[in-house]
Amino acid sequence: MKKILFFDVDGTLYDSTKQLPASAKAALLEARNNGYELAIATGRAPFMIESLLDELDINTYVTFNGQYVVYQGEVVYANGVDKETLSQIVAFGQARNEPAVFLDDKQMIASVDDNDRVAESLNTLEFPYPNLDSSYYMQNDVYQTLIFIEEKDEKLYQQKFPEVQFVRWHKYCCDILPKGGSKAAGIEKLLAKMNLTMEDAIAFGDGLNDVEMLEAVGVGVAMGNGHDKAKAVATHIADHVDADGLAKIMRELKII
Repeated sequence: MKKILFFDVDGTLYDSTKQLPASAKAALLEARNNGYELAIATGRAPFMIESLLDELDINTYVTFNGQYVVYQGEVVYANGVDKETLSQIVAFGQARNEPAVFLDDKQMIASVDDNDRVAESLNTLEFPYPNLDSSYYMQNDVYQTLIFIEEKDEKLYQQKFPEVQFVRWHKYCCDILPKGGSKAAGIEKLLAKMNLTMEDAIAFGDGLNDVEMLEAVGVGVAMGNGHDKAKAVATHIADHVDADGLAKIMRELKII
């Protein structure tokens, strides 16, 4: 029997209105009663999922797309792009009027004030505009940086900074990850701590940042509302998140 379940947040646990459907909550609690460990695997920061962790009584999570991993309240892995590389990316972006936002486990900080693309992107996560400190990343450990660029300019960044990955989650925004960084890599660190293997895990996701995770675990479930690339690597495809897709597929897989 698979022993641990990993859930993406946006588009998987949260529906299109950024709410946790009652059916999904009930399914997770029933899965726990059936002996499964519950964990979150998200691109979000820890401070962005506090209310969800509290509601579901979960204290094991992979955040920042694998860069900050916590097992039962203890940090077991933390990683980020090195400051020198980040400084070069930020300077390149500033010259092109393409700002950045820096995140640690407690807050996010913007490199510029009052930018429409920053505001629009973060609004989809229902988070307000961050405080301003353009050099925050130099004095603090940051585990993820957002760069606000359009898809047409992504290749330019990829060619100039091949030592990092740019993972898109909004038409104006990409996450900057260390090369090889992913939810899958973070999950591997967590499972090693638990003496489990990737085969012991079932993961649920919908986005481009879920592709490696869905491919690596024993059972990978893509939501019906998911990106085609996520569906292409999944072992199962659920119904749409807004149509109780999570609860339905958990029942189909006999998790509940």
